[in-house]
Amino acid sequence: MFFRKSAEMPGAGNALPGRAEALATAKTHFVTGQPLKGPYPEGTASAMFGLGCFWGAEKLFWQLSGVHITAAGYAAGITPNPTYEEVCSGQTGHNEVVLVAFDPAAIRYRELLTTFWEGHDPTQGMRQGNDTGTQYRSGIYVYDQAQRAAAEESKRAYEAALKTRGYGPVTSEILDAPKFYFAEDYHQQYLAKNPAGYCGLGGTGVSCQIGTGVK
Repeated sequence: MFFRKSAEMPGAGNALPGRAEALATAKTHFVTGQPLKGPYPEGTASAMFGLGCFWGAEKLFWQLSGVHITAAGYAAGITPNPTYEEVCSGQTGHNEVVLVAFDPAAIRYRELLTTFWEGHDPTQGMRQGNDTGTQYRSGIYVYDQAQRAAAEESKRAYEAALKTRGYGPVTSEILDAPKFYFAEDYHQQYLAKNPAGYCGLGGTGVSCQIGTGVK
């Protein structure tokens, strides 16, 4: 990926216009064979995270027991139905994110948060490792107040743990879940299709207990 773009978010006046129609994408998940866009089993919950290049980020989550579907996409920007090239231009405001559909009876939301925090360095601002730009920022996008409370509690816990190791402040944004735009077919489950492909993620090696009862 290795794009070096502006670290400044575009405004509504200078964001790319996008398009009304959704991008074509995969019909099924390459790993599980399940419909990528659903319908998902009854009781399935949703989570959304941005932690750098979505190729490596998605793999972290599809490997977890209790996760039904993962999808790579774009969110938290301005441009409707953006393409990958548009997102990489820095003129859409979108983040590369992973949508996670999971069974809360089999895996708790706090376990997804642990994977998020330990899968990248959340102190780097508008970049992740060699990948620089607004689309590589760290973010948790919550679907309800319970997820928000768990996300904020976990952020405090990991920021304290990281501080003891000499890291700077956590820069992860926590926002209500915005509209999710599915990325193009070739991005979906990229590292399952290309096992030697670029990942771009590197954790801090810092772990801690996040004692929330949220499922």
